[in-house]
Parts: sequence; structure tokens; C-alpha cells
Amino acid sequence: MPNNNITWHDTKVDSATRLNLLGHKPVTVWLTGLSASGKSTIAFELEKLLLHAGHNAYVLDGDNIRHGLCQDLGFSEKDRHENIRRIAEVAKLMNNAGLIVISAFISPYIKDRESARSIIGAGNFVETFLDTPIQICENRDPKGLYRKARAGELSNFTGISAPYESPTNPELRLETGQMTADQSVKIILDYLFSQKFILPK
Repeated sequence: MPNNNITWHDTKVDSATRLNLLGHKPVTVWLTGLSASGKSTIAFELEKLLLHAGHNAYVLDGDNIRHGLCQDLGFSEKDRHENIRRIAEVAKLMNNAGLIVISAFISPYIKDRESARSIIGAGNFVETFLDTPIQICENRDPKGLYRKARAGELSNFTGISAPYESPTNPELRLETGQMTADQSVKIILDYLFSQKFILPK
């Protein structure tokens, strides 16, 4: 329920000033895909390259977030929705600070990703679908999660006992079963430059 006693306070630093100082526009690159599709690997490599190029970037990683901000949430559809809502609100604040945000979350439901786009702002949201067949993800299975899910040891596991709703019209689609992480990162960087989120230095 809205609280009428709370007022939003605007910053005295406008977006044009941040752009001139930082050399980039705020944007959230929203990586979505099955577990083991390469989200974290790509996210942290992209962050490293952006930072070395002088751009402020930060990864919001699914596992890391559940250690703190979302440690009270499980993996039911309701909890997944709240997880994504919180992440989107954090990404929005970080974008307001001028940062490039790279989010790495399964985010299996279309409605939740569309809600995140709405919260963050359509102009700052780059949905990036890591389109990786589940067979490849299972073969990778670095945490042994698919094995546990197949054995019934994990409930509500995306792709096995819970659905994954593929994006219908993402800004980027990366077939990470057929390309390296470096190739995927280059595609994302090329897109950010082409859309003028990043200015050449």
C-alpha cells in the first residue's frame, strides 16, 4: 500500500552531466537463460572489460543476491517474482547513479522480465537471452543441480520441475552452446556501442 508520507527526492546531477563525466549512458543488460547457460561467466567478463575501458559497471548475480538482499526468498513462483522485483528496483537505483548494470538471473517468467523492464525503463533495458539447449546445460552442470533435480532432491528447478518461458523478442539472443563467452561478450559490447550506450573515447 502506498505511503503518502514518503516523497521521492531528485538528484541535482542530471543525466547529461553523468554522460559527459562517465562516457556512457546508464543501462541494464539483463541476462536470462537456464542454469548453466553461461550467465555469470559472461556477466563477469563483460564487467571486467567495461571497467578496464573506464566505464563504471557492476554485476548483480543471482547467487550473490540470495546471500543477502533476497536470502528470505525461496524458489516458488511468488518468491521468484519478488526476487526479480527487488533486483529491478536495485538496478534502477544503480542506473540512476550512472552505472552500467549487468544482471545474471534465470528470471524464467515473461511477466517478471516485462515488470523489470517497466521498473528500470524500456530505454535502459537490454534483454539478452542466452539461448542454450537444456541438454548442453545439463552436460555442463557445474553445481550438480540438474542431477539433483532429476533425482528429486531439488523442487521448483527451472527446466525440470518448473517452467522457463523463453523471450519472444529480446534485444539480443546469444546461442551460448555454439559460441565462446568471449564471442558473446563481444556481441553485447558491439550492441552497446551501436545503440550509443557507450561513447567512444
